Amino acid sequence: MVVGEFTQEVDVLVIGGGPGGYVAAIRAAQLGKQVTLVDKAELGGVCLNRGCIPSKALITAAHHYELAKGQPFPGIKTTAELDFAAVQQWKQSVVDKMTGGVKALLKGNKVNVVQGEAFFSGPNEVRIMSEHESGRYVFNHCIIATGSRPVELKSVPFGKRVLSSTEALALDHVPKSLVVIGGGYIGIELGQAYAKFGSKVTIIEGTGSILPTFDEQLSRLVVRSLKKNGVDIYTNALAQSVKEDADGVTLTFTVNGEEKTITAEYVLVTVGRRPNTDDLGLESIGVKLNDKGLIEVDAQCRTSVPNVYAIGDVVPGAALAHKASYEGKVAAEAIAGLPSAVDYRCIPAVVFSDPEIATVGLSEAEAKAQYGEIAVGRFNYGANGRAVALGADAGFVKLIADKKTGLLVGAQVIGMEASNLIAELGLAIEMSTTLEDIALTIHAHPTLGEMVMEAAEVALGHPVHVLAK
Repeated sequence: MVVGEFTQEVDVLVIGGGPGGYVAAIRAAQLGKQVTLVDKAELGGVCLNRGCIPSKALITAAHHYELAKGQPFPGIKTTAELDFAAVQQWKQSVVDKMTGGVKALLKGNKVNVVQGEAFFSGPNEVRIMSEHESGRYVFNHCIIATGSRPVELKSVPFGKRVLSSTEALALDHVPKSLVVIGGGYIGIELGQAYAKFGSKVTIIEGTGSILPTFDEQLSRLVVRSLKKNGVDIYTNALAQSVKEDADGVTLTFTVNGEEKTITAEYVLVTVGRRPNTDDLGLESIGVKLNDKGLIEVDAQCRTSVPNVYAIGDVVPGAALAHKASYEGKVAAEAIAGLPSAVDYRCIPAVVFSDPEIATVGLSEAEAKAQYGEIAVGRFNYGANGRAVALGADAGFVKLIADKKTGLLVGAQVIGMEASNLIAELGLAIEMSTTLEDIALTIHAHPTLGEMVMEAAEVALGHPVHVLAK
């Protein structure tokens, strides 16, 4: 029950405490601004509490369990027993450590943190409602970073046995069977993790392939790995209806028009995310939204209301935590009068599947359309000594460059540590590096990183560790 009301003036108000909001708040405070951050739930947002961090913790645990069940290394025998409750406790300890770190960083940067729900009551004012009080916050600048939530299918509404990613991450046991609707990165990551824990997993994807935003060369290796984990995959498949009972759930779907049914313990729906831009009162102050409910912004993340900014999942572009953090810094610096502006050319995309996928810059098709003639260099994990010694010889590194100038414009990695290898390639594109620059950079041996150098040599036509075509 609300028992009090007050008015407070702030310089910069940040709405949302996820990886976009808390980074924006810290950067604005570093630049001398008096900052208040408001969030209706936990600091760290979906990413730290119900997304990136807990999912990667479960993926790591599933990988270790898979290794322990089999023979992790020639000559080494193990036995494995799964205590899923202990796994979930460990996952939560990881989440608690990361969210505790965010809290300490905000406090150390003198950011005032308020818990409550914000609603715009004017172009310079929000009302923040909590259980015990209601406050009016008058601001000079505001950054909206309210994130997104899972999309719910009308034909398959969420219920006791129809889950979003949030509930799937919090299960108290490994389901005997799980149907995943949606073969994007969230569905693949969670589906593969539960398959490794022992679930019978079925993936239903509406397009012609899983991970449809990635090149087929990349998704093909993930399909092979999923099948090794016993996962069934239906593409060109559409969910039609669902029926729950005490013991499970039956899903009706079509594959190329042919109707099928499948029964499982749970159904996980991962068909995208919806921006949290409703219930904020944005229309009343003139903030323009597109037809998808996303806030329109300029290169400095400024909305149609000059002193209101927006970042992360509520603006157009990929819903990525690192994109949100990057935009948060840009918005904070723009408020401080710096000439910062977004440049999305080098934002990487990563799928923590097995094997991992990571890309940055242009694909081959995009590069051909933009530059005409391109040079492509591909080096396989199987020809790299460190990869073979790690027992991880599936995958490749591919570099894409402008043929005329040798300028690196895109890169793709699939295989162990792809998520880390892509960082060098993002920096290379950012710094306008050429294939020759990369080939002439001495990489330590034996490392996975050598494959970047080797792929550059392939593109230049003088590879050492594979035969030139």
